[in-house]
Amino acid sequence: MQEMTNPLKHWSSVAAVVAGGGLLMALEILEDPNMTFLEILSELVQPALIVIVAVGMVRLTDQVRLQHDKQQLLIRDLESTRMEGQQWRSEMRGLLQGLSEGIDRQFEHWGLTIAEREVGLFILKGMSYKEIAILRDVSEKTVRQQAHMIFRKGKLSGRAALSAFFLEDLLIPPQP
Repeated sequence: MQEMTNPLKHWSSVAAVVAGGGLLMALEILEDPNMTFLEILSELVQPALIVIVAVGMVRLTDQVRLQHDKQQLLIRDLESTRMEGQQWRSEMRGLLQGLSEGIDRQFEHWGLTIAEREVGLFILKGMSYKEIAILRDVSEKTVRQQAHMIFRKGKLSGRAALSAFFLEDLLIPPQP
């Protein structure tokens, strides 16, 4: 997410650097009027490098501060979302418990093994086969085979049909 900056802010910084360089050059000429242009430039290299480093450090510090501020906002948003989720789960605990028991009964009715039940629950949570394989410490091929058995035993066409089987009636629009 790029932040919009004021272009005049950058030009004013450039103008300040140019003005400062001009003043340094004028001071060098006043100090020794017999210096050549190249001698004056060579005398200005060190202050110019100091100015460049200082400007770079200021910009870097600004970027670090902006990143820190963005990070703090994300942390607050994440915490707020977590708290909302916990509140929702606690308010819906009874309903969720009933849904969980209904899913268990249906899995039992389909004759799923314990491993298939675990895979089925992870699928219902929206996890990928790869994520399930990592969590269960098995190969992705094993998870795919177990998922295929779930779909076959439940006479379902796939992941979406499994989710719809349990959630379809929960998502009925409210009656006017």
